[in-house]
This record gives sequence, C-alpha cells and structure tokens, in this order.
Amino acid sequence: MRRRPAMPGAHEEAARIAEMIRVDHAGEFGAVQIYRGQKAVFERIAGKQHAARLIAEMEAGEQEHLETFDRLIAERNVRPTLMAPVWRIAGFGLGAATALMGEKAAHACTEAVEEVIEKHYARQGEALEGVDEDLRELVDRFREEELAHRDTAVEQGAHGALGYPVLSALIKLGCRAAIRISEKI
Repeated sequence: MRRRPAMPGAHEEAARIAEMIRVDHAGEFGAVQIYRGQKAVFERIAGKQHAARLIAEMEAGEQEHLETFDRLIAERNVRPTLMAPVWRIAGFGLGAATALMGEKAAHACTEAVEEVIEKHYARQGEALEGVDEDLRELVDRFREEELAHRDTAVEQGAHGALGYPVLSALIKLGCRAAIRISEKI
C-alpha cells in the first residue's frame, strides 16, 4: 500500500502543535517549581500554614497538568524544552523569593503567572479549533483551572503586595519571555 504525500501545510501544522505541547509542558513544569519554592518558605514559617496549604493545593493542580503534558510529550513524540534545568532553578527561585517577600507578594506572583498563562491558553484554544479538538479541549479546561488559581490569588490579597504594579509587570515579562524561548529551545 502506497502512502499518500502529506497535504500542503501539514508539516507546519504538526510542528506548531509540537511547539504548543513543548511550551505548555515547560510552563506547567515552571509553575510546579514556583509553587514548590513558595511552599518551601511558608512551611518553615510559623503562622503560614494557611498559605502553605493553599499553595500546596494549587501545586497539585499544576502537577496534574504537568503529568498530562508528560504523557502528551511521550505519546506525540515531542521534544521537551532544553531549558528545563533553567526553569527549575528560576521557578523555584521566583517562588521562594516572592514568598520571602510575604504572602501578598507570593499571591501577586501567582496572579501574574496565571494571567499570562490564561491568555496564552486562550490563544492556543483558538488556534486549535478545528485542528486538534482533543488538545483544544484540554487547553480550555486547563485555562479555566488557571483562572481559578488567579482568582484565589486575588482573593488572598495579591493586589496589596508592596510594589505590586512593578512586581506583577516584571513577572509577566519573564513569563512571556519563557514562553517564547520554550517554543523553540
């Protein structure tokens, strides 16, 4: 049986979907590291058990997302980002640093990260419509869960963090840069 040649643009579409999976995997990996850094600080400070519990709950959600993208990386034979060692250190460091600045700063970090990721997932959902419905449904579900994390962070006082506008802007800038880098590297 002879194989049909690929339709024009099919290779580019497959490459773009692979980029999406790679960057989403990297993002969920980074989110887990941020929460681990925050949790490591809050678990060691008396009176921060509530914050540690909230962070652990959000980390568990991100861990589920990461495991899903681990599976997709394997199933679809997608090369993961080569930046994982950098994202491990940067994510944990960002989480620990913002936790050391206080609960509100940690929540400001969560809000900033989740806002960038929500917009990223929204763009992906639109791009995947009619192209890969299974992946689109997954991205849309994860987007809703990221919005819930963002809303929790706001409820916990994210906007009251010292220097909130600057802190939030810097974290968002870093997240957008990490997305662009992880798509390709």
